[in-house]
Amino acid sequence: MKRRRGFTLIELLVVIAIIAVLIALLLPAVQQAREAARRAQCTNNLKQLGLAVHNYLSQNNVLPPHDMYPTTSDIGWGWTYGWPVALLPQLDQQAMFNAFNFSCGIFGNANGAGPTPANTTVGYVQLATLLCPSDGAFQRPGAPWGTQNYVGNYGGPGPILIGTGTIVPLAQPLGVSSFGPVGMESINDGSSSTGLFSERLLGINGGQTVYAGQTKNMALRGVYLNTMSGVNPNNWGGGYTQAQAYAILQKCNSLPGTIGSTCTWGNGYVWVTAYPWYISTNGYNHFGTPNKNSCADPNDAQSWFVNSHGVGPPTSNHPGGVNVCMADGSVHFIKDSVNYITWWALGTRNQGEVIDQSTY
Repeated sequence: MKRRRGFTLIELLVVIAIIAVLIALLLPAVQQAREAARRAQCTNNLKQLGLAVHNYLSQNNVLPPHDMYPTTSDIGWGWTYGWPVALLPQLDQQAMFNAFNFSCGIFGNANGAGPTPANTTVGYVQLATLLCPSDGAFQRPGAPWGTQNYVGNYGGPGPILIGTGTIVPLAQPLGVSSFGPVGMESINDGSSSTGLFSERLLGINGGQTVYAGQTKNMALRGVYLNTMSGVNPNNWGGGYTQAQAYAILQKCNSLPGTIGSTCTWGNGYVWVTAYPWYISTNGYNHFGTPNKNSCADPNDAQSWFVNSHGVGPPTSNHPGGVNVCMADGSVHFIKDSVNYITWWALGTRNQGEVIDQSTY
């Protein structure tokens, strides 16, 4: 009888080792392909927002504001409606827009009552267009309220360039006179060279503390208290030079890894609401470059949401940078390594900067 020969242990081990090597080689490629698909979806979402803004512009002759304060000041303590509410009809959400009760608040009227039932109907809905699939967050920071990854350009570093962006408040807080509404005619630097929207990693539900030294995916979800201030408490509307702004930025970016966050739930908190000089809820500014720390000014009264003097850059889980939708509706991938002067110039609409696109 002829004996059948099987595999030896060494042969099996060799085959297993070859399979392991192939998996190790293929897995990064698969992950890169999946991230490329997620990034493409993120880019498409931003293009949809850019198109929605231009449709809004054609009907109203201005860009949607960061918030509706003070025209809705009766809803209480500054919280009002955010820019996504204004864009609902242009995002094929006319029914949601019609269901929104503009005579009521988000968290209650001026008497400080709880959530206004009329607006939880809309506010609890999560719009897919406002989410970047690369984020990976598993829970909304303000649950059950819907959240948002996409944020509007508040402007350059405050107070020297505060409010010089495109999605800015209607009000003129802190003695600053450069706020909205913004029309395309005021974007003198060119709509293709002025930011409109970018993205930010969502905050964390429950407000757990994160640390500056943690992984990017966690550390960038927090807001930290800077170790240097640019605020003059007696003159909040102005006060520091470009050199001082750069010094403040350097302090923010070099925080010790053991520094804990002052807030982790503010980023993208609730998509239907906004506050005039809170940046991280639905805005970003062109102070810190992409994927760097978010820092509140230590002299600001509120350190949870990055006030208008703070550092509130866009953040993402895309390797190497973030997507930015320009005021002309085009979307560009801006590298983390972008020069800060170029980055500041991309954030302002009317400061007369000339930008070479090869620099970003």
